Amino acid sequence: MMKGRIHSVESFGTLDGPGIRYVIFFQGCPLRCRYCHNPDTWNPASGREISVEELMRGIVSCRNFLRSGGVTLSGGEPLLQPQFARALLEACRREGFHTALDTAGTGELSRNAPVLDAADLILLDIKSPDAALCKNLTGRDNLDALAALDHCETTGKPVWIRHVLVPGITLDETQLSTLAELINRFSCIERVELLGFHHLGFFKWEELSIPNPLRDTPAATALEVAEAEHFLAARLDRPLIVATAER
Repeated sequence: MMKGRIHSVESFGTLDGPGIRYVIFFQGCPLRCRYCHNPDTWNPASGREISVEELMRGIVSCRNFLRSGGVTLSGGEPLLQPQFARALLEACRREGFHTALDTAGTGELSRNAPVLDAADLILLDIKSPDAALCKNLTGRDNLDALAALDHCETTGKPVWIRHVLVPGITLDETQLSTLAELINRFSCIERVELLGFHHLGFFKWEELSIPNPLRDTPAATALEVAEAEHFLAARLDRPLIVATAER
């Protein structure tokens, strides 16, 4: 019986892939994103242990709500538990559910490829198209994410890019231009979702006594995000959906 550790589930999610989604938030993440709104998912030893079979019972019970949507594995970082994530994706496929994997592509591609292949859609978090800035923001560079994207291009796996706009850091015309150049290299990318930086998770940093490096950084305004959407869309070489996503 395959077991893993999860943080929580959301049975009626509308923000993590197409349609209504059953979202499973995996426990554990090797990244330390300065703008993370779920630092309570970082510790891989926290959360609760659960089997694929138990999760599937919850998913199947919501089948009527998920007919136009499906199941999304999020986190934390699902690829930190690759065997568990793959087993869950394959179980969902056997039951006829559309699946999405929300990931930063963290880890070796040789380990991650079978998990990427088992999902119907990849929601790939590009923290920054610039390797040095990515390392500054998260503690790691973007090479794993780019390797995952290369793999999806090779296999024809559809990808939605997700990118957080942090004022003064990633909410920047130079950074957005570099992101557009990256997107233009990959035909597997179907959609780009821009997520405005917000303060909704700040209380978790305080509860966990973690110093918050962006405590004094303002949230991205609706106008700033809309302008970023237009700026990015104008630099893409094909019509893609560039949309704002809440998180």
